[in-house]
Amino acid sequence: MVDNASLDGTAAAVTELAPEARVIESDENLGYGAGCNRGAAAASGELLLFLNPDAAPAPGFREAIERPLTEDRGWAAWQGLVTAEGGTVVNTRGGVVHFTCVAWAGGAGEPLADSPGGTEESGLATGGDGEPGFVSGACLAIPRELFARHGGFAEGFFLYHEDVELSLRLRLAGGRLGVETAARVDHDYEFAKGASKWRQLERNRWATMLRTYPGTLLTLLAPALLATELALLPVSIAGGWRAQKVGAWLDTLRALPRLLRERREIQRGRAIDAAAFAHTLSPDLDSPYLGPMGRSRALRAALRAYWSAVLALLGSPG
Repeated sequence: MVDNASLDGTAAAVTELAPEARVIESDENLGYGAGCNRGAAAASGELLLFLNPDAAPAPGFREAIERPLTEDRGWAAWQGLVTAEGGTVVNTRGGVVHFTCVAWAGGAGEPLADSPGGTEESGLATGGDGEPGFVSGACLAIPRELFARHGGFAEGFFLYHEDVELSLRLRLAGGRLGVETAARVDHDYEFAKGASKWRQLERNRWATMLRTYPGTLLTLLAPALLATELALLPVSIAGGWRAQKVGAWLDTLRALPRLLRERREIQRGRAIDAAAFAHTLSPDLDSPYLGPMGRSRALRAALRAYWSAVLALLGSPG
């Protein structure tokens, strides 16, 4: 149990309630990713599982979440089927990543019975072209050796988007992602976490792109990324988080030298070309969290046309 300098007596409570547990106490709040990395470094099992504290596993979860490893499916990382509202609806059946790196929980709010894998005893639930855009940190499994080899979660993120960034790094290195629908957890999820969440989401979205997107893809996306920033400014003003959006820009500029150094290291280990990397990104902004913008037919048509042109210029995946 890693304690990020909590002030509520958590470490003492764990020592009392689970004396066999190993408690790692930090002198400061390292953030979610760094705390997870400390726990992973102290682990000894073959498989790591990152499970949100507000996610309750269903019966049979342990066996099911290990199945991709025991069956040697060749996945670099995977997630379970995450439900909400007492197991009646989907929270995520595999994340979706838009080509602007806006990311969200795939299938959020769908009735469980209508979702792929929702009525199956076991199996795979994948989005896009057979692979989720990212695997959710609410229930993320990864072999310990692979997690260590890739440096774990990006610690500079502090909170949010670290699961997206790790997933894209694994894909960049040639890894495949998956979803095991028989491994189910019910997540007490609420999107709203205050205005500061937007600053972290936007800052880490840019950090993810700068670290993981191949250069050719970034170049082709430059006009769309600029348009996205211009569009998000009035959205942030209307939503009351303009200061957080501007703060995210400043955070990204301050971190740019570090991000570029990290980018060079990550891109050196790239095993796939830009076309293959882009293959599982989405042109649609159909997240239920994006409101009317995501449902605009005109915007959808424009985004799909732009993305088709980008894919054509990238060519067939190598």
